[in-house]
Parts: sequence; C-alpha cells; structure tokens
Amino acid sequence: MSEIVTKEDLRQFGLLMMNSFREAITDVVSKGATEFSLEWIKSKVVRKLLDMSPASLQNLRVTGKIRFKKVLGSYYYNKADIENLFNEDRRHGTK
Repeated sequence: MSEIVTKEDLRQFGLLMMNSFREAITDVVSKGATEFSLEWIKSKVVRKLLDMSPASLQNLRVTGKIRFKKVLGSYYYNKADIENLFNEDRRHGTK
C-alpha cells in the first residue's frame, strides 16, 4: 500500500491548490469589499455629508447615535445610521 509521490504529482497538486485559493479569494473580495464599502463610511466622508466638525462626529459616536468600527486607527461609520439621523430630524421637524 505504499505509493510514490512524484514531482509531477506535487506540481499538479500545487496548481490545483493555487486555483482553489484564487477562486476563494476572488469570491471573498468581490462580495466582502462591496458590502463593506456600501455599508461603512470613513470619518472624513461622514463629516462632509453632515457638514460637522470632528468633535461633533465624536459626540454622535460616544452617545451611540451611530455605530462605528475602528480599523487601524481609522473610524468607519454605519451608513444606515447616518440615514436614520436624517429621517429622525425630518420626523421631529428640525433641519
């Protein structure tokens, strides 16, 4: 029951694995990056959209009005929460 593995077998296995990894990474990147970029917005973009200072944005973050994630020192904010801020203002008749 001893089988010999040849260099050609290893080469074919390596090519098969590389193709599998490439397909898996492509799927994750195409789905994950799109979802992340549509759902989360960087601080600078949020400040421009809402026309507010960094301190005001921090206040929204601290009070829990918008969800955020900190990734390598940069804050990302949930787009749906920002839209809800506008809808909330409309309901209360402010701005």
